[in-house]
Amino acid sequence: MPARRAVLLAALAAPLAAPRLARAQGPAASFPSRPLRIIVPAVAAGGADTATRILIPRMAAELGQTILADNRPGGSGNLANELLAQAAPDGHTLQMGTIGNLAVNPLIQRSLAVDPVRDLTHIGLAVQVTNLLVAPVDRPWRTVAELVAAAKARPGTLAYGSSGVGSAGHLAGALLDQVAGTECVHVPYRGGGQLIADILSGKVDFAFATAATTLEHVETGRLRALAVPSAQRSALVPALPTMAETGLPGYSVLNWYALVAPRGLPSAVTARLNAALGAALSDAEAQRKLAAQGIEPLPSKPEEATRFMAAEVAKWREVVTAARIGLD
Repeated sequence: MPARRAVLLAALAAPLAAPRLARAQGPAASFPSRPLRIIVPAVAAGGADTATRILIPRMAAELGQTILADNRPGGSGNLANELLAQAAPDGHTLQMGTIGNLAVNPLIQRSLAVDPVRDLTHIGLAVQVTNLLVAPVDRPWRTVAELVAAAKARPGTLAYGSSGVGSAGHLAGALLDQVAGTECVHVPYRGGGQLIADILSGKVDFAFATAATTLEHVETGRLRALAVPSAQRSALVPALPTMAETGLPGYSVLNWYALVAPRGLPSAVTARLNAALGAALSDAEAQRKLAAQGIEPLPSKPEEATRFMAAEVAKWREVVTAARIGLD
């Protein structure tokens, strides 16, 4: 979508060299007055948890307060949204949300207690995560074309795993069915740990999973990497083609995370948190650690994050509808 691409390009073009935080005025003058909590809607050691813990030290230094990561998986991220919405809008409780619980859940669940686009304050986009299309090494397909041919030959048979309903890995599989004309079976997991165990043992036929959880197994020959689902090749695995390059034009899935807060956060506090996030994303040590996990900074201003998330909802509505993805 042109609007989505424009917002993404604007976000990527934002300078990574963040200045020191200016002296706070008004509501931000006394913020923060106690330690902060960042809710992570996933289990420990997953992509969102890893990114959050890498960014926390520099954010804490900028804000002059301790920041704690609070893992709250459950309900495909809805539990984290509900906990955040119930917190005081003072900036001390935040969430590192994902594409799943911030953009996809409104499309797949009718009875949401919290609308993440309408009911939360968007502090800024944080990072994008490299995902890999991987398969067990005992499977015969070595290319995306061979995988697609096998799926077409056996409709409703090949199974792919993901870290949950509405996750980036789930969307990637649903988009594959739509673009390639395949009919694969989705197997959702509660996080990436069991997913990786099952694909290593061959219980699922392929998966779109984070490089942080798969690259080691690719390098040791226990998994075979076929492509990256993003629009551009990844610097982490530059030899891997994109899905579009393998003969699926228009195929693109961006696995992103964003920092959000309860609705009603004072604009001055939002600006201070956005600046702290920007400082963390521009920190050389943080960038080194993120890159080692296949994670890249995706800085933005609050208003850019809001437009981007709305564009993502619009983009995935058609895919979700066609795939009949739902939690209700």
